[in-house]
Amino acid sequence: MRKREEIIIEDLEILDAGAEGKAIARHNEVVVFIPHAVPGDIVDVRIVKKKRRFMEGSVIRLKQPSPLRTEPVCKHFGVCGGCKWQCMDYTAQLEFKRKQIVDNFIRIGKLNVSEIPPVVGADPIYFYRNKLEYAFADRRWLLPSELADESIQQSEGLGFHVPNVFDKVIDISECHLQAEPSNTIRNVIREYCMDRGLTFYNARQWTGLMRNIVIRTTPDGQVMLIVVFGYQDEAIIPMLEFLAERFPEITSLNYVINEKKNDTISDLPVNLFKGVPYLEERMEDLTFRIGPISFYQTNSKQAYKLYSIARDFAGLTGNETVYDLYTGTGTIANFVAHQAKKVVGVEYVEPAIEDAKLNSNLNQIDNTVFYAGDMAKVLNANFVEENGQPDVIITDPPRAGMHPDVIQQMLDIEARRIVYVSCNPASQARDLALLEEKYIITRIQPVDMFPHTHHIENVVCLELKPAIQL
Repeated sequence: MRKREEIIIEDLEILDAGAEGKAIARHNEVVVFIPHAVPGDIVDVRIVKKKRRFMEGSVIRLKQPSPLRTEPVCKHFGVCGGCKWQCMDYTAQLEFKRKQIVDNFIRIGKLNVSEIPPVVGADPIYFYRNKLEYAFADRRWLLPSELADESIQQSEGLGFHVPNVFDKVIDISECHLQAEPSNTIRNVIREYCMDRGLTFYNARQWTGLMRNIVIRTTPDGQVMLIVVFGYQDEAIIPMLEFLAERFPEITSLNYVINEKKNDTISDLPVNLFKGVPYLEERMEDLTFRIGPISFYQTNSKQAYKLYSIARDFAGLTGNETVYDLYTGTGTIANFVAHQAKKVVGVEYVEPAIEDAKLNSNLNQIDNTVFYAGDMAKVLNANFVEENGQPDVIITDPPRAGMHPDVIQQMLDIEARRIVYVSCNPASQARDLALLEEKYIITRIQPVDMFPHTHHIENVVCLELKPAIQL
């Protein structure tokens, strides 16, 4: 077989930050995508994929660092798939996230937006997540330097999956995303399992006792640990007893037996071993109860900023009927309920709706109602007749955005105001272009929920065009 010719491009200037956290350069008018580079860098690049319209490469030599470049704080940077922008100054990250919204609104939505304000930044920018999941694997990912050392043997690992490799994990010794005791819990569990010869999971053969751990925390120090085992075994109870004694700060210790061939546990019983079966997050005067499989924004502090902006954009006076589409566990619905006459939440996932109702009851909120079902089928003329014409619609869809049928139903309903919360500027731009038939964009505010990643949340306020209001 003929060996493929190696392509090295020298002195390539990084021009921009692009999709999926990759940097962008150009060579002979062809776009080159490069991970772990910073706009302004001058680099030598090895091309790893060549297509007609683009190439992908990896940095083999940093010739001249960008003024925007910073030293990553994590030892796993560049191998772990997360925090791809950790080598970029945070102020610059925020500007490139804002630019991402501008580019998508102009290129995809063809939207005439005069100005998008600076992104609301996060503080802190490390240890901001309240939830992390780690996977066990009987074969950890070896670095190139380790592969070259014959004395290093293949071993088990507990950490994050390697991007695009489902059966190996990067063995994580430190992670700067979640505050203690998260790192200590993970490292102690790994040591316990290896000392006692407990088998780590093999995702190809679906064997091994230890599958996953999920750690959830709250700002006031509550800790939930969920240990996921591959099958029932006599080693489970001694391990849980050890963890309960070693970490008295764990307020909710749970375990799951997952014998399926996928890692989802939302359809499995969660067994409480010690403590209470939930955490409680505070937001203003509200308490949100979070169970082991409940959804809650993973950056608590920024979630409050995001929801506050959405509520401000809604312009509630206490007399409005509000529809909260894709309500999830009803966090936004309950957050705005005190400022509205009535809030109607709709969500596809039925257990999430049960959480939403629970949190309304917990906070003695009696002006919310929640429905579970397919949004495109639920939101129709009969639904509006039953629940009342909405003055405001708040929508927070998944990354794919809204189904065209949902957008058409929103256009038919003609609510006075729409507040669109999105985690994907591309799908949001597409949907806003359709809503422009009857609405105009009046306010925009991006919010950074995930520092050191390319992800960005964006809140847009739309007002019904005056001619239609008449």
